[in-house]
Amino acid sequence: MAHESLYRKYRPSSFDEVIGQEQVTRPLAEALRAGKVGHAYLFSGSRGLGKTSVARIFAREINRGRYDEHDVHEIDAASSNSVEDVRALAEGVYTLPFGSDYKVYILDEVHMLSKAAWNAFLKTLEEPPGHAVFILATTELERVPETVQSRCQVFEFKKPNRAELAAVVTNVAKKEGYTLHADAADLVARLADGSYRDALSILQRALVPLQGASDAIGVSKKNPAALSREDVEKLTGAPARELVHTLVAALAKGERGAALAAIEKAAQSGADMELFLEFLIETLRAVLLIRYAPEMRAAFKNELGEDEYVALEKIANEKGITHNVLLVFLTASERIRYAPIQALPLELAVLELFSETTEK
Repeated sequence: MAHESLYRKYRPSSFDEVIGQEQVTRPLAEALRAGKVGHAYLFSGSRGLGKTSVARIFAREINRGRYDEHDVHEIDAASSNSVEDVRALAEGVYTLPFGSDYKVYILDEVHMLSKAAWNAFLKTLEEPPGHAVFILATTELERVPETVQSRCQVFEFKKPNRAELAAVVTNVAKKEGYTLHADAADLVARLADGSYRDALSILQRALVPLQGASDAIGVSKKNPAALSREDVEKLTGAPARELVHTLVAALAKGERGAALAAIEKAAQSGADMELFLEFLIETLRAVLLIRYAPEMRAAFKNELGEDEYVALEKIANEKGITHNVLLVFLTASERIRYAPIQALPLELAVLELFSETTEK
């Protein structure tokens, strides 16, 4: 039997279980308590933040705890985006609820509606029957017409920071019977790029080998298996932190050959070089801020962990990393997506830095 995905298993079922979106859940809960349910809501935010989950919770709560599939209609606007689809929706709106107080229409990826479909939908949105509630969800708010936005209560879902996301995956791993080291949780959060759903999907992929070995090694909640950062790197294909540190150290010491060798080793390891460059830029930024912003050191020590902080502090003391180094690699990040060889923009950045040194 297939295992249930973690993001489905830990999907919130009440407003109290929704993490980090109080600016959305609080006013919705207050509207319910006051009996002031609007006819149209627009949820916006990047993927994996819980827009659909909150829409389902709200749909159930406005119907006094019931989620009747006859009266809650979930529509994927990415595939049902034609005028005919919207007209069919508009006709169905006027039939009375089957066994609930409201008929709720959840339209996901609503920005995918065609222009003609928007025009057909607008009339229904302007004058819906009293028993109809629309909840529109989008990852691209700017593509939703202003005429539609002005007729909805708009709620913006915010992306969690890395610390918040790391706390979530650490807690889920614990519930699953595993220990997630702090730097491993940070890497999962970094790879997820602010998405709760992606974070749990990455965690699940990283846990697969441990899950397979759990019975053999006697894993239990009292004796949990541990997942290190190195484990996550191997199981997700993320660049090894040591290679990033090796490159930064070489740049700090002015060692061109060692810098180019570090890039080649990363490429040969099969690392995604675009992600490697992102990690490099993030590390260069940390080095500069550790050097020039002492008031931020405590925050960095907490975020990076003791071992990585000590390594970067040592590099920061060498003075070899300057704002120009960071700028050169930022320029490389603009080119890497279109480069025929992924490592090439990084190699050119190194050569540019050392050619400037030679000229001086």
